[in-house]
Amino acid sequence: MKECINIKKNAAGCACTYEPCGRKGRCCECVQYHLKNKELPGCFFPEEIEKTYDRSVKKFVTSYKT
Repeated sequence: MKECINIKKNAAGCACTYEPCGRKGRCCECVQYHLKNKELPGCFFPEEIEKTYDRSVKKFVTSYKT
């Protein structure tokens, strides 16, 4: 895969709290990885939910229900 030209900019705004993650700043790789696992990336979730590492679509939907 071609190297991401925006990696520094993306990493600065990355909301993922999973520290050993090797995809920080590589948003395309992150989205592909999580979709393959039937999940969504951490940046799709509110901060308090992201920290639970439950990246399921169900958790996403319930996080934004009003």
